[in-house]
Amino acid sequence: MGYRWEITRAAVRQGVVGIVRTADAASAVAAARAVLDAGLKSVEIPLTNAGALVAIEELSAAYPDATIGAGTVLDESSATAAIRAGAQFLVSPSLHTAVLRTAHRYGIAALPGTGSVTEIVRAMEEGADAVKVFPASALGPQWIKDVRAALPQAPLVPTGGIAPEDVPRWLDAGAVACGIGSALTRGSAEDIRARVAALVRESL
Repeated sequence: MGYRWEITRAAVRQGVVGIVRTADAASAVAAARAVLDAGLKSVEIPLTNAGALVAIEELSAAYPDATIGAGTVLDESSATAAIRAGAQFLVSPSLHTAVLRTAHRYGIAALPGTGSVTEIVRAMEEGADAVKVFPASALGPQWIKDVRAALPQAPLVPTGGIAPEDVPRWLDAGAVACGIGSALTRGSAEDIRARVAALVRESL
């Protein structure tokens, strides 16, 4: 684990954060392994999964060179638990200052969720390491481009309803990375590996 800025840079370096949303620890680990083995180095395990902390701990130990984060972090206790399990970054669907403070207390990167320019600015004022834009499908790449024209310093990570083939459009609009969930991780392990491998090649 490095400094917060190093974690953030590693998390967004490939332009994609893989979101592994499954029902239990075993399925999360299996899907995340397929993603990581295919070459994507940044994975988020949402805490909506009852086994997320177990999955984060197992993946962090098995893939020390990857950047493993926790998603849907809504409060301080969840943030602390995720950090203790090994999460290197915390993602929220909305802006929770307690989550930001907890992450930074332990040197962890925090990506709060926003849906407006006002929320983006507030997130940056509160010290967000990058800013999740959610749901991205309701806004579109042009919205990102317009916001970046006014806030070129905003490190935006659109998430929600983005397909792998759409990633270049979002990055061209100014996003630093895209969060991709079921569109990336659905199907068999072989399907996931093929999809991720193509995406990683595209991002190079």
